[in-house]
Amino acid sequence: MNPFGWLNDQLLRMQWLSDLVRTLVEQGMGLPMSGRVGASVHFFIYDTAKIFILLSLLIFGISYVQSHFPPERTRRILGRFSGVRGNVLAALLGTVTPFCSCSSIPLFIGFTSAGLPTGVTFSFLISSPLVDLASVILLASIFNWPIAIAYVTVGVVLAVVGGSLIGRARMERHIEPFVFTSPVMNGDESVPDVRERLRFARDQVRDIVRRVWLYILIGVAIGAAIHNWIPASLINGLLGQDKPWSVPLATLVGMPMYADIFGTLPIAEALVARGVGLGTALAFMMSVTALSLPSIVMLKRVVRTPLLATFVGIVTGGIVLIGYLFNALAGAFT
Repeated sequence: MNPFGWLNDQLLRMQWLSDLVRTLVEQGMGLPMSGRVGASVHFFIYDTAKIFILLSLLIFGISYVQSHFPPERTRRILGRFSGVRGNVLAALLGTVTPFCSCSSIPLFIGFTSAGLPTGVTFSFLISSPLVDLASVILLASIFNWPIAIAYVTVGVVLAVVGGSLIGRARMERHIEPFVFTSPVMNGDESVPDVRERLRFARDQVRDIVRRVWLYILIGVAIGAAIHNWIPASLINGLLGQDKPWSVPLATLVGMPMYADIFGTLPIAEALVARGVGLGTALAFMMSVTALSLPSIVMLKRVVRTPLLATFVGIVTGGIVLIGYLFNALAGAFT
């Protein structure tokens, strides 16, 4: 027996939970797993429970680490670097900060008013909602570790490249003037003790679960429907890996939506299970998290149309390229 494989199956994929839910569905509810109803009920209960368990544990642990990187400290760290180094650091810090696309906008204002380069702030703005440490574990639990690591890598690269291109375009004149005069906190921050960090981690779990639980339930329900009720021929006809338009279509479909990565993962899982290309499913997931309509509307309040169009164009183009890349290399991840 491979110990790592056993731990991966039992701790991340939670095979024990899948078996327990199977027993509940077949013996407790009398629904055969061979039927669409039984399979759908199993998918919904198992994925919902697994995501909430992993999410709670991961957010608690990660938030404890993140308590060392409050917004003001993040700003001070980024302020020490410029150029590509600043973009790389901003993208990496974005992966360890608990901010969705909408909550990243106030940080963008704070960073810009503090004098950070525009390109650096956009690298953070791209990376923060797109990649976080919890998503790595959840991706590994649904797919595998190579896919999870590759996703994080391309997400960071997109943030670095996107921020660098925006920085080189020198579009600071397209940021609304009030952003540069917003108040910035410069005082020293007290260092929390262990008890305060644990309390912060607990509160983060409550806050994030409260914000994403509905999206998770909706995402799992859609995933169950795709997995068991929508004919594979219909899905493949629209988003099949052999369809050249599948990646751009998935990207465009995801843009008007608003959901956390945790709500889109079950949909991506179901799409891949029904024959949709891995890159197509990931492009949809990245589009929902990085280019959601609410975040674009909020960003429009602080930047003018040329800069907003540049940001959306660069991120959209990057997501499409990443989707095609994952589709082309899907065999390497199995």
